Formats: sequence, structure tokens, C-alpha cells
Amino acid sequence: MSIAYDDDQTTSVPAVVEHKLLLIDGRHVEPASGRFFKTLNPATGEVIATVAEGDEVDVDRAVAAARRAFEGPWRTMRAAERGHILFRLAELMKQHADEIADLESRDAGKPIAGVLRQDLPAAIDTLTYYAGWADKIHGEVVSTRSDALTYTMREPVGVVGAIVPWNFPLMIGMWKLAPALACGCTIVMKPAELTSLSALLIGELALEAGLPPGVLNIVTGPGRVVGDAMVNHPDIDKITFTGSPGVGRGIMRGAAGNFKRVSLELGGKSANVIFDDADLDAATKAAASGIFFNAGQVCSAGSRVLAHEKVYDEVVERLTARAKSIRMGDPADRATALGPVISEKQMKSILDYVDIGRNEGATLTTGGKRIGERGYFISPAVFANVKHEMRISQEEIFGPVVSVIKFKDEADALRIANGTAYSLAAGVWSRDIGRVQRFARKVRAGTVWINTYGYTDVRLPWGGERDSGLGREHGTAAIENFTEPKAVWMNLNV
Repeated sequence: MSIAYDDDQTTSVPAVVEHKLLLIDGRHVEPASGRFFKTLNPATGEVIATVAEGDEVDVDRAVAAARRAFEGPWRTMRAAERGHILFRLAELMKQHADEIADLESRDAGKPIAGVLRQDLPAAIDTLTYYAGWADKIHGEVVSTRSDALTYTMREPVGVVGAIVPWNFPLMIGMWKLAPALACGCTIVMKPAELTSLSALLIGELALEAGLPPGVLNIVTGPGRVVGDAMVNHPDIDKITFTGSPGVGRGIMRGAAGNFKRVSLELGGKSANVIFDDADLDAATKAAASGIFFNAGQVCSAGSRVLAHEKVYDEVVERLTARAKSIRMGDPADRATALGPVISEKQMKSILDYVDIGRNEGATLTTGGKRIGERGYFISPAVFANVKHEMRISQEEIFGPVVSVIKFKDEADALRIANGTAYSLAAGVWSRDIGRVQRFARKVRAGTVWINTYGYTDVRLPWGGERDSGLGREHGTAAIENFTEPKAVWMNLNV
């Protein structure tokens, strides 16, 4: 498998290296330290921008601006007007769709066809969904006794610190921004150091849409500095984070300092279970997509395919064939299905896991190699003869590597599916309605897909338990995340 580039495509490498500043209080500002870091195109390894390296001083400035905006124009604005601003931002995103998609593709190494098909439409859908919620967040009258009027209201939680990952910077960033803004919160956002560019562009469009200064502040920089400063800041009321379980644990410890509210969407080792009566063509096609989409850098990736012993060999054969047929290449080419992984460090980690799998005794049927010397491409890998206890079955690899595990019966499939520290998602394939319903009830997962895999919608709750996180995003759960309930008791005997 080789990588094909068109050196005449100017979308692959920008002619000029961009210089990106922080966004604080509605203005682009230099970082207090005066330092900048380079961000690379994962497909080429070349610098596409230098980005401001924020620190604790910049976080302080951003939090102060967010607090002023919260106590001032944003909180006091009519909820309907907040919604109108979010709708205007959605329209601006549509108008700038090609620019946003190109930037996201270059910055994150994502095939541009996938960005245009999923990431960008999902971000806009999230924004319009919560824009519609802005003037519909209300409490209720609760009858307690005849001499009192008692009711509840929902108020914005305050200043939110949003820490966004590198695998879906645009889409997951909007999962956090849209509901928080609709609820009347203000935000200090830290994009991932590896993928900061789309967030800064959205920040500019938000100002153009009419967002008051200080409502959305973006501080770029390393997590160990900017992220820690946000978690420990006494004037941030809530942290919303998507990332690794290790960092999530650190956030919970830091947030305890002033009892910040915390919501965490963390890792996964999701099981995609294929019974012997399943439609194998549909199941293996979806299983391949479920692990190789976005080069496997998906929290809910179906990285463990559990196949019934009667169809195990055929599932391995079909997955291997599909892995070999995936078109890998320049993300700017709309025919490309699989792009690079995000960085050299991530590439080396994934290749280390391939070696671990071999050493554990699993059989690599295809892939698992670096392709080319330019960028960070790994051929999609399929491991057969994987035992449940192996590290490649238990640990999140976060790359295009699937472990195919054999099971005997329904009870065995559930034992294996539930036998990890994660509980984000799961899939099950069978024509037996009773079987798939039993599985959906008993499997530990925040989302269960039946005879499909990988779909999400902002109207449905999203999240997991254990090492997969704390709380839920999307739907009404996100409204609860960014508001505090208040009870009011009015004496009528005055």
C-alpha cells in the first residue's frame, strides 16, 4: 500500500505559515509569555501554523473576561436573542464550510470527504439544536401547600472551562460550546495543542455573529499548563473534558479544590458482537468502518470484534479483505478514506501495540505498518486469535487496529464484552430480536447499536461509566450539565 500525493494541490500544504493569537475578551492578543508553538499537518509533517502558547496569566485574563461577560451582557440578554446569535453562527459556518473543512483536514489529518460528510454537518446540527433550546430552558411550578407558591428555575452554572480533544476538534468542541452558550454560560476553551486551528476560526465567526466580547475565550497551549490552570482556577465553575482516563482522574482531583462541577467523556474499548445468524456482509462492513474511521482515533471505536465460533474464520477473512481495500492517501483528496494518525508520538504508540499483539501470540492478518516516510500513516491492522486477557484486547490503542475475539454463546459474549474497564459503547449483530434486546440490557455501555454501528445524534445522551467517564453530553442531559436548579418558596399569607 502506498500513499499518493498531488504536489500541485495547494490545499495539501499552505503557501504561508499562519500566525495564530489567543482570543480573549473579543480581541486577538499575544500570549503573556511571548512564546509560540508549531502545529503540523499529520499527512506531511510540515508546519502549517505557529500558535500562541498560553499560560496561567492568559487563563486569568480569559476567566476575568468570561466572568464580566457572564455577569453583564450574556446573562442579562433575552434568551431568544442568545438563540438568534447561535443561529447566525450556524449560518456563518455554512457559508465558510469549505474553509472550515480544509482547515480541519489539514490540522487533524482527516480526509476532507469525512469532514464534509460528518464532522462539519454534526457541528452545525449541534449548534442549531441548542440554539433552539435557548428560550426553552425553564423550571416548573411544584404544588407543595396551599399557603405558598413554590416553583423551580434553571440558571446558568457560570464560567465553563471546556477542554477539547484532538480527534474531533470541531465536532466535540461544538458539543461543549453550543449547550453551554445556549444555557447562558460563558466559556474559556482550551483546544488540543495538536489541533487548535478550527476552534480559533469558530471564535472569529462567533464574534461576527454577534457574540459579546468575553463570552467565548480561547486559550491555546499545553494541557499541563493551560488545562491545569483552568482546572485549578477558583473562578471557573465547571469543567467539561473529553480525553484520556488518566487526565480525567487528574481533573477530578484538581476540581475538588473548589468543588467544581465536572463532566468527563473518556476512553473506550468497545465490543462489536457478531452472532452466527447475523448478516455477515453488513456486519463486517460496519465493523471495518467502526474501527478504521478516522484512523481508529475514536473513543467509541469498535476495537474489539467478537465473533461467534461458527463464523469466526469468515469474519476474520472478511475484515482482512476490507482492511486491505481501504484507500489511504492525501486527506485533501476526496477519494481518500483513511488518513494519517495525528502525530509521530501516536504513530509510535500504535506500532508498539502491534508489536505487543504479536508478542502476546495474536496473529496479524494484515496491516500494522508505517506507510511511506512522509506523514504518519499506518496501514489498517487486523489481529486474529486474540485472547480476552491480552493487552491489545484490554487497553485502548486509539489507532486503526482491531482485535477479533472468538466466543461460544450469548453468556460468553457478554462476559467478554463487559470484561474491560470501559463502558462507552457496544454493538450487537443478530436476527434474533430477543437476543439483541437481552444483550442491550445486560451489556455495560452508554450506547448500544443493534445491527448497525457508530451512529450518534445530538438529541440522544452520550457518555459512559467507569473509565469511560462521568455524566452525559447531548440532548437534555447537556442542559442539565450547564445549569443549576433553584427552588423558590413564596409565602402567600402576607
